[in-house]
Amino acid sequence: MHIVIMGGGVVGITTAYQLMKDGHTVTVIDKNADVADETSWGNAGMIAPGHSFAWSSPQAPSILFKSLFLKNQALRFSPSFDPRLWSWSLKFLGQCTKERSEHNTIRKHRLATYSQAVLHETMAELDIEFDRIDRGILYFYRNARALERGIAHMKILGDDGQEIRVLDRAEVLRLEPSLQAVEHKIAGGIYCPTDETGSCPKFTRQLAQHCLSKGLELRLNESIVNIEVEGDVVKGVRTEKGTVTGDLYIMALGSQSPILARKIGVDIPIYPVKGYSLTIPVGDNPMPPTIGSVDEENLVAISRFGDSMRVTAAAAFAGYDTSHKPADFAFMTEVARELYPRGADFDRAHRWAGLRPMTPTNLPIIGRRRHANLIYNTGHGHIGWTMSHGSARIVSDMVAGRAPALREEQINDCLV
Repeated sequence: MHIVIMGGGVVGITTAYQLMKDGHTVTVIDKNADVADETSWGNAGMIAPGHSFAWSSPQAPSILFKSLFLKNQALRFSPSFDPRLWSWSLKFLGQCTKERSEHNTIRKHRLATYSQAVLHETMAELDIEFDRIDRGILYFYRNARALERGIAHMKILGDDGQEIRVLDRAEVLRLEPSLQAVEHKIAGGIYCPTDETGSCPKFTRQLAQHCLSKGLELRLNESIVNIEVEGDVVKGVRTEKGTVTGDLYIMALGSQSPILARKIGVDIPIYPVKGYSLTIPVGDNPMPPTIGSVDEENLVAISRFGDSMRVTAAAAFAGYDTSHKPADFAFMTEVARELYPRGADFDRAHRWAGLRPMTPTNLPIIGRRRHANLIYNTGHGHIGWTMSHGSARIVSDMVAGRAPALREEQINDCLV
């Protein structure tokens, strides 16, 4: 079967790989000059089932409200006249009950854990170097009460099989000696030894090269204009360079998915949430981070990619605007400098902002809707790197008519 995938991010390329393993001919279309050039490029690089909590939580409404008046909130709401922001926000708020939040978190965790297992299968099949660090991820807290709340909060994942270890201050420092500058400010931490980090764009680009060697058609620098349909059947994908046809079509366009889907009469509940990241050269500094960590008080995540440090923070509900200014990065820079004062060349930081494709539940949209030969694999939010491999395998199972490895009740909220 010839399958056309719209989108060359980590979700699109992992889906291409899984489909090609099943013997399908695959074409990937992307508007950028390379794969993994947008959201997949600037993420935290964490493969973290241990951090797969749904953002739509009982605490989220108050955080969003405070962001109207206070800076440095983890979630930032910028009111606008966009009606889709308000309709999406109402759906998001509807998921912020304790019951819905726990329900969504468990399903998100199961998909994330399954996806990590599929990633490990891929790593066993292929020799891909992507600055992987498999020593776990540390989630540390600055006061005892916050640590206690974090332990209680983590119980939902622990009950679902996530391996967690509670560390005191001394154990945190033994695990990550580079935090010694703030030793007196750390009360303890939660350590997830099976979490890991790695460069998402490096992995995606090497996987794309493997697929190219096996016959993948990769159409870069080609913007999609529309989808041509007849009744409930897709007939082709119209780009600025012509129409691409196939037997089956996959939409993996992240935040752009709802824009294109609306053109064919399908409304999918995805809204872009802007995230910010810094990529900072380690240089000759003697105390860079050695494992991934999250400062839970400030919600700043830090990963090590080879000779650089990646710092990510904040989520702004600001539509499709990806612009940024130095002030947007001031707080996260301040936190990173405090944590690792001898860790990187902070004055050489590369600033980036991009869009996370968020659904109200925080679960991706996987499956068919109106058109029989169009499958959606989109809306992976802030842990697309973590969930991409599992959702790609689920799509390939759907195409093959196989029962997914995850039982239906474990993934049904992900499906359209």
